[in-house]
Amino acid sequence: MSNPTPSNVSTNVLTATVSRLPLPAVWTAGSKQQRTLIMGVALAILSNLLFGVLYAYSSFLAPLSGSQVFIWRMLAMWAALIGYLLISGRLGLHLDKLKALRTVKQWVWLLLPTPIFLSQFWLFMWAPVNGQGVQTAMGYFLFPLMMVVFGCVLFGEKLSRLQWLAVGFAAVGVGSEIVRTQSVSWATLWVCGTYPVYYILRRLQGIGAITGLLVDLTIFAPFAVAYLLFVAPSSLGLVGGSSFFIMMLAGLGVLSVLAMKTNVDASQMLPVNVYGMMSYIEPALLFILAITVLGNPFESAMIYSYGLIWLGIACLIAHGIRQLRRAHKESKVSKIAQTV
Repeated sequence: MSNPTPSNVSTNVLTATVSRLPLPAVWTAGSKQQRTLIMGVALAILSNLLFGVLYAYSSFLAPLSGSQVFIWRMLAMWAALIGYLLISGRLGLHLDKLKALRTVKQWVWLLLPTPIFLSQFWLFMWAPVNGQGVQTAMGYFLFPLMMVVFGCVLFGEKLSRLQWLAVGFAAVGVGSEIVRTQSVSWATLWVCGTYPVYYILRRLQGIGAITGLLVDLTIFAPFAVAYLLFVAPSSLGLVGGSSFFIMMLAGLGVLSVLAMKTNVDASQMLPVNVYGMMSYIEPALLFILAITVLGNPFESAMIYSYGLIWLGIACLIAHGIRQLRRAHKESKVSKIAQTV
């Protein structure tokens, strides 16, 4: 008999805990699979809301710059992650995975995606307070579409008609924005062009999200401390002398780890298509926050190009729904065949 994986244990504990609460009949009367689906959807929504809060977080930490907030976030996130792994007793599990890497090539392969991860987290904190909020949010909208393209090119995955339509709409939308502005935001290109590379490299390595996050943050922690000591000592003095900043940065670290943890749990509980569709909540929320709370500009002429990109997203969602219905029908047929 195989031992349960840590992710399955975490899912079972979480589901059992929620089962003790007074909940509606849709939870208590449903099967274990249905309860897991409901819990996964709830965690996916929570993680996307937390990422939305984090996107606007840096605007409340003035006079710290976007880069300084990024540095503090990495340190706070590292401390919160280490604390969580120690309390949960899982730090040894992730360290054992790293000890299994024996060759220099394996370690180089492991560290290759780290600069991409760090640059993405920097942009996530820098963009909202530097007028690039809308453009960065658009990069996150394009990210799933680029994952489809990368899957087709690198892994030979076949695209359905709806997926081809999605890619086509997105391509025309980006093209029209380039023609309109005679340029395209580097923030948009960096998100949708490099983030897929990070996920693909981690997937090829077989490194879990939390293990990869632990590696990325631990490598960067000494550089972050050096930056605060030698480049931005005023930031160190400002934070060290203010209980408000200390509490806000501690909250930044806890929220960051909680957002990552709920996102990883949701990805393990939900079917890939459902998880993919839920991932659109975050860029939609970032887009709204960038325009409303952060006051980033949005011109009416952008509606055409952005509308085409959103049409592409709608095609991907429709594709996911169609696959879910097909899988549901096949499951029903399989159950009927087993009872006959």
